[in-house]
Amino acid sequence: MINFNGNISDETTTLDVENRGLKYGDSLFETLRIVANKILFWEDHYFRLMESMRILRMEIPMNFTMEFLEAEILKVLAANDLKNARVRFTVYRGNGGLYLPTSNDIEYMITANSLASPFYLLSEEAYEVDLYKDFYVNKGLLSTLKTNNKVINVLGSIYAKENDLNNCLLVNEDKSVIEALNGNIFLVKGNTIKTPPITDGCLKGILRKQLIEILEKTSDYELKEESISPFEIQKADEFFITNVIRGIVPITKYRKKQFESTVARDLIAKLNVRIRLGA
Repeated sequence: MINFNGNISDETTTLDVENRGLKYGDSLFETLRIVANKILFWEDHYFRLMESMRILRMEIPMNFTMEFLEAEILKVLAANDLKNARVRFTVYRGNGGLYLPTSNDIEYMITANSLASPFYLLSEEAYEVDLYKDFYVNKGLLSTLKTNNKVINVLGSIYAKENDLNNCLLVNEDKSVIEALNGNIFLVKGNTIKTPPITDGCLKGILRKQLIEILEKTSDYELKEESISPFEIQKADEFFITNVIRGIVPITKYRKKQFESTVARDLIAKLNVRIRLGA
């Protein structure tokens, strides 16, 4: 069951052929992790969505409060008899117009799938990545948003499958490594942890924000938001990916370089504590 503009419908609901999200990618989405009917980091997700809608000049309905949207999301969980779920909240501009829309009003759709574990777990499996260099991510504000324009991520995923990789790393026009196909990246060398700055074109990730807040409150590590070159990766001790659904994913191999996961294990423990405390 899905929530389509506030109405619960079955998954056979079809989109209008004039849907602007389908025709032009005129759409945004948030991927949410819900545990025991609680949306993790909901405030951060909500404000990122509102900021993104303003940047895309979408008309934000007066009733789009945190409380209203939370209720709409939990309505889908109840309809699917779920308490732990991965939810996608998609908002798109209403039908009408060509490139120039006839209205800035929006519509939305919410879907939910079951979540395997209520806690973040660190994978022990091998996880190999390499650079995807066929296309670059342009530095700029639009690259930091979760829009439906994800062609580079799609092509990178196909490249990864064809080359027996678990993931790929995206680079910007300066050849700096900015993120993985499905999350932000962190590089560890000694007690220094680096992550690319938003100005490099990486996604303004929710879990990235959470980890930065954790790192700023501990004296164990020094955090730097700096550009990462491909050459630095092979000198690092650890390298991992973050996203809201999986938490922290340790990369075990990049080309000939093997990585450990000691810091990732420490940080995922801190992250789970933060969640239990409701931070």
